[in-house]
Amino acid sequence: MDFSTEAHLEQGGAFPSRPSNLVRIFISSAPSDSAAERDALMETAYPEVQAFCQKHGLMFEMIDLRWGMPANTGHRATPPLLLEEIRRCQALSVGPSFVALLGSQYGHCLAPLTITSQEFEVFRTHLLGEPRALQLLARWYQKDENVVPPLYVLQRPPQADPAQEESLRLALSRAAREAEQRGLLSREQSQLLLKSELHWEIEAGLFGTGDQAALIFFRETEDQGGAHSGGESPPPREGVGEGEDQQMLVALKAKVAALHPQQLTVHRVPCSWDPAGLRHKPQPRYLKEICEQFVAATKRQVLASLGAKEGGHPCHLLQELAYHQAVGHERSPAHCWRQGLLDRICLRMKQDNGHAHGPLVVRGLPGCGKTALLCQLCQATQTALGLEAVVVLRLLGASPLSCPLDRLLRSLCLQVSLALRLPLPHAEGAGNAVLLFHRLLQQASQETTKPLVLLLDSVEQLGIPGGAPAYSWLPKICPPRVHLVFSTLLAEGSALPQGLTRPGDCFEMEPLSREETMQALAQHLAAAGRTLTPAQQASFLQSFPEGGRALPLALALALAEARRWASHTPPQAVPLSAVEGAHRLCAFLEQAHGPVLVKRALSYLACSRSGLSEAELKDVLSLDNEVLAEIYQLRPPPSRAVLRVPPLPWAQLRQDLAQWLEEKWADGFLLVGFGHREFSEVVQGRYLLAPEERARCHLILADFFRGTWSWGMKKPVELPSSSKPVSLDRKVTPQPLWFSSTKANQRKLSELPFHLLQAGRVEELQRDVFGNVNWVACKAVSSGPESLARDLEACLTHTRCPELQLLQRLFLLLQPVLSHAEGQAGVSLICTEMLARLRFLAPSYPGLLGSLCQQCENWLRARPHPVLVPLCGFLHPPGGPLRKTLTGSPNGTTVLALSPDHRLLLAGSQDGSVIAWDSADFSVLHLLLGHSAEVRCVRIFGRGTRAASAALDHTLRLWSLASGREELVIPHSPAGGQPCSQLHVDEKNGLVYWVSSSEVNAWHLEAAVPAFRISTEALDGWLLTAILVPRLVLVTVSEQGSLCVWHSRTGQLLSKGPLAGLGEEAPTGSVLLPKLGRMVAGFSGGSLLTVSSDGKSLLEKLPEGIVFLVLSEDESLLAAGFGQRVRVFSVDMKGSHCLLASDLMHDGEVRTAAISADNATLFTSSCAEYIWVWSLSKQGLLTDVLGDTGAPIMHLALWGSNLVSASLHTPCLRVWDPDYDRRHKPLPPSMAGPRCTALSHQAKYVYFPQDHESCKLVIWDAEEGRACEILDASAPVQCLEVAERRNLLLAGLATGTVLVFPLEARQDAGCIPPAENQKPVNLLALTQHEEQLATACDDLVQVLDLEQGESGLLISCPTYTFYTQIPGATISSLALLAGYRVLYGMTSGALFLYDCAQAQVFPLEAHGHQITCLETSHGEKWAVSGSADSLRCLWDVELCHWTHKMFFHKQDSFCHGVVCACFSKDDRYVFTGSLDQSITAWDVSQGVLLAAQLVHTSIMRIVPTADGFVATTRLGYLIRERFHCPQPSTSLHDQLRNVKATCRVTSQEGAWRDPGGHPRDQENASDRQTQKKFSQICRIV
Repeated sequence: MDFSTEAHLEQGGAFPSRPSNLVRIFISSAPSDSAAERDALMETAYPEVQAFCQKHGLMFEMIDLRWGMPANTGHRATPPLLLEEIRRCQALSVGPSFVALLGSQYGHCLAPLTITSQEFEVFRTHLLGEPRALQLLARWYQKDENVVPPLYVLQRPPQADPAQEESLRLALSRAAREAEQRGLLSREQSQLLLKSELHWEIEAGLFGTGDQAALIFFRETEDQGGAHSGGESPPPREGVGEGEDQQMLVALKAKVAALHPQQLTVHRVPCSWDPAGLRHKPQPRYLKEICEQFVAATKRQVLASLGAKEGGHPCHLLQELAYHQAVGHERSPAHCWRQGLLDRICLRMKQDNGHAHGPLVVRGLPGCGKTALLCQLCQATQTALGLEAVVVLRLLGASPLSCPLDRLLRSLCLQVSLALRLPLPHAEGAGNAVLLFHRLLQQASQETTKPLVLLLDSVEQLGIPGGAPAYSWLPKICPPRVHLVFSTLLAEGSALPQGLTRPGDCFEMEPLSREETMQALAQHLAAAGRTLTPAQQASFLQSFPEGGRALPLALALALAEARRWASHTPPQAVPLSAVEGAHRLCAFLEQAHGPVLVKRALSYLACSRSGLSEAELKDVLSLDNEVLAEIYQLRPPPSRAVLRVPPLPWAQLRQDLAQWLEEKWADGFLLVGFGHREFSEVVQGRYLLAPEERARCHLILADFFRGTWSWGMKKPVELPSSSKPVSLDRKVTPQPLWFSSTKANQRKLSELPFHLLQAGRVEELQRDVFGNVNWVACKAVSSGPESLARDLEACLTHTRCPELQLLQRLFLLLQPVLSHAEGQAGVSLICTEMLARLRFLAPSYPGLLGSLCQQCENWLRARPHPVLVPLCGFLHPPGGPLRKTLTGSPNGTTVLALSPDHRLLLAGSQDGSVIAWDSADFSVLHLLLGHSAEVRCVRIFGRGTRAASAALDHTLRLWSLASGREELVIPHSPAGGQPCSQLHVDEKNGLVYWVSSSEVNAWHLEAAVPAFRISTEALDGWLLTAILVPRLVLVTVSEQGSLCVWHSRTGQLLSKGPLAGLGEEAPTGSVLLPKLGRMVAGFSGGSLLTVSSDGKSLLEKLPEGIVFLVLSEDESLLAAGFGQRVRVFSVDMKGSHCLLASDLMHDGEVRTAAISADNATLFTSSCAEYIWVWSLSKQGLLTDVLGDTGAPIMHLALWGSNLVSASLHTPCLRVWDPDYDRRHKPLPPSMAGPRCTALSHQAKYVYFPQDHESCKLVIWDAEEGRACEILDASAPVQCLEVAERRNLLLAGLATGTVLVFPLEARQDAGCIPPAENQKPVNLLALTQHEEQLATACDDLVQVLDLEQGESGLLISCPTYTFYTQIPGATISSLALLAGYRVLYGMTSGALFLYDCAQAQVFPLEAHGHQITCLETSHGEKWAVSGSADSLRCLWDVELCHWTHKMFFHKQDSFCHGVVCACFSKDDRYVFTGSLDQSITAWDVSQGVLLAAQLVHTSIMRIVPTADGFVATTRLGYLIRERFHCPQPSTSLHDQLRNVKATCRVTSQEGAWRDPGGHPRDQENASDRQTQKKFSQICRIV
């Protein structure tokens, strides 16, 4: 965006137009002359344009106020209504807004609505000779002296004859011409009586604005030039000169042709044309050409308008601001009725401008004028704070970017950043908008000097995700020069949250006094140029008795009614309340427009979920047979093919309803709804009290949004004007789910479930909506899974259906998964996720869930592009271990704290923010902002009402958790700049202890003044500190091993003594045992120190440095993590002892742990991405594995049946259910990695060690879900391989031995003795035909022949043995090819092919990082290598060069690297599994990425099947998928559309080396980039 736009935003300048996605076209024509053209457009052109508009996300509406209305009747639109509709079309339409059809008739003229006193006297004088005309003049025009100056106003008598009106108009025309000739009237005055309606419309639609968004069609006879010279001429109007109509028509056409030649299209018809004959089928060529030209021109202009909007600046933001500016201007009255309140708010902002302050709240009853006040405040603010102030106004819930919360905050951040020229906010995930908003307010205060004012109207209208409190996102404190003013409803029993505002920050709007009412009346009438008679004014004021008070809404309605009073109107009382005014209006509307039309139109608006567009409402009314029967009671429909409600009745009704309606954005469109709650309540009580009437309205609305009667379907109806039922096309808008591949039908998705539910069609809702995978996928992708979950929740209030409950939980699980899903491409992701999560449940729930699974599978199989189709469940199902995903700080979580009563959960982050969740429903209660650096410690105290936090910004902050406000800030820079490592709170004595590695500082909680300080000046450096409250002592342990005890209130040294056995070790953690009065501390050297309050200590040594210490709730168990182990101690008064016979082994360094309340279960995490679940009652048996974060879990919080995990590397926190049903996991929990996992018999059998470094080997039947056998090995198993053809299981052991188990007789194991170096066997590899076996240690490879003898398998001594001699590198991957060729990769990234028979080595191009996997194709022509940097290389084995380098990595993943790979059975594809939790499918010949799928866990082993692959994970799930790849597959499909990943493919043609190692193509080889490789030396044994 350029600076001109920024200045525009800053200064609050006018925006070009209100936002719109509506194509709204006004049709102007003579009624009887163009009926055939208008019918042809209705039947042929409009449906095509409508479909075109839908594909571009637009709504189409035609305004033809003459269609369907009989000519020569009183049912005509008034000129003000016609001109208003033209103006609205010009303001709202995208593309053309006006179409003129001019034929051979000039059109109808109307009598003027008003006549000035001077004109009236002229007419009366000239009509003295015409008594009948004079009588009509006196009868039809009455003087209104309430107008300033007075006017004569047309008053049509009841049941007036149209012929009388025409006679009066002609008499006035004659009088006007005579007066013009005598000079009594000007030509302009006389022409006003001679212009037809058509002329007025064309002047307004074409001449008035100069708008080029118009289409003009002339119909001329073949022998006609500018005038009608042949054929039958229309008869001239009575009293009009011969040919005068034609002269006016010719002049009008000439002016149109001169001013708008580009928009003009002329059609010529034979001179013997018959307008009535044109309406017969088939349509003449002339009508077909008009329809074709109309469609083409409309499409062209719409595309041009859309293209103009897409260029340059963020058009959505500009449209948003234009809308709020326009609506704010409309709702801001010319005279302020609340000037006193407005001045008080402005004064308060001016006083608060220089310092931090709270937000201001405007509260009041419905109709008290909150919106008008904020709109006026928008203008008054710059007067109070200066013209440089940036003012932002949002009317919440009324526009696309003002609701829901996430969109609102992001649009505010973008607007503020542009206006203040701050760095543009970057997208950091859907759930982080609140944090982004708060940070921006701080930045606006610190980096600019301009005041920023945010005005937010109707905060209660916001949609808060996750059921969070409506005010939780608001800042409790605004920084200097930042002002937030919001309005909210003052409902009975409602109250603002504690701490949100302070006394004086809340401004309540009281009803207006009688004096203010009198002042408002005078201002309103003066602005309108009107007055009241003394009797009328007295009657008006008597409606508000002395001392009475009026709400602004009731007063506005009373003023609107008084404004309509003419001087001859009898005095009458105005309605005292909005409800009374609404009832009066309904009665008036029923009399003026018909009771059925009024009842149904208002009922449909009241029954709609979010409102209806005018086009939708007219469609719905056209489906209502009773409305049609009322409209066509006295006349037949205008068309034999189409039956609709004419546009005119609704236009007239809307004109009278205008003050009660408001336009608002919902579902991407501008809709009409009730602007006041009182009117909605009146409509509900007046028309919808009967349940059957309400159900009927909802059913018709459901039929419309379902599209039951669209696409030419004819609905039967009985009309009074017809003797028998007829079935006609209603021409209602079609309702597909998708308008295009990227645009969904948001209106259908929002409204249809609501109306089916309200109509009581629950079974239909379950079957056709929630049981339709196309529907649920479209809704989840386009509206978000949380929206679909809300629909399901609403349905569950009417029915108890376990399947719907599971479906609701499913889409809550999918919320973080679908953050990048778009359009129909996202449906593939939805179907995959649903299949992989619901397959478990389909057998138990075949009705809904089973049907959805089948639909998902059918949908995926029908895709024209490659896709992976899940054949079993392998992702967390609803009701499984994962309950919910919470979005925290984008920079990860550094500390997690749970309140003692388990009601609050606090998470601190690297950016200094602290988020407080309600642990009952996990809604965000507060966002605590104040720290500017990483939060290191958080302590909750005061029975969960207060918290203390310390951060690297060297501040200690105290917070009120009831209000979310900051109470105290204690800045302090400890000696040496050491950060805070511990916080302790002594509530009894009101002290908080801030501990760093160099000093201890104690502060008084309430006064924030220092109590004492203990530093390292006199004693050794401090390491650890604990406050033992029962003994009122403070214990410290120094760097040199000194134990000191201090008085906790005074800081006085009580005792000091040395600690034997504690060397120079750094502290790593400590826990406090308040019941026992002890502190347990861990050190980097493995020391575990127990210190009591009397100074006694007990030291114990562990094998490695202690990483963490975790205590159980009852202080009876202590878990200590060190290295890759966790040791559990039982703690009592006598001391501590090991609870388990052995330590709990992990596959990496441990991070944290949590102990259940019943001390039966231990949860641990390591540097992997998993949570390990151990049963302490079963001697440390591994019972489960949880995880899908893709990053190491650093923090755990456990209470009841909730386990929360958080990581420093991901923004999300996971909520787990430790007590879930584990029956859906086909595999037991295991720590086995890729090397220690094997599969056979299409994954019926899975092989893995029982525990990490275990000597037990488990053979698991995945179909039966049980262990077939557990085999004993003499040493820990290092690697596994299955020779399925030979029915063998091979296990490499830590002793260097390889055990060979015949699968038919598993106990008869053979043994391959270790190599001479007797190092552990780390890798095993077989040739494709299982003729040779290769074993690898760190630097040694052996190749053995496998021969089948008479007595069984014969394994002789190694046929070949060789060493690798690369400094600092060991073998990390291994593959074996026929002919004794060994392919092996190194930890350094080097890759070699060694031909044992020729003793020749072929160095291949090295990877940049460790080789993590190697696999050969079944034909052994290809090999694939994967490395720790996520690079895959596809090799031509015969030519020893790579053909494709394929890089793929999920961008937001913490872990990198390829874990495993396999080729398809036909070697056409290669499948890879990575640490970024993805599975990818690649084309071998082209190196193209064919499919990418996120499986939310790392794959351990993958093997091919006949139609896909099967893979194992550590979570206990078995992944079985079919690879659907149509031939030929399109290369245009974007596989990364719904995966936020980086993919690069580099390919090369030709050979690099021949099998002998000599260059084959020097030219091609010289063009490639070469890498330096280690020299390879192999020693033959």
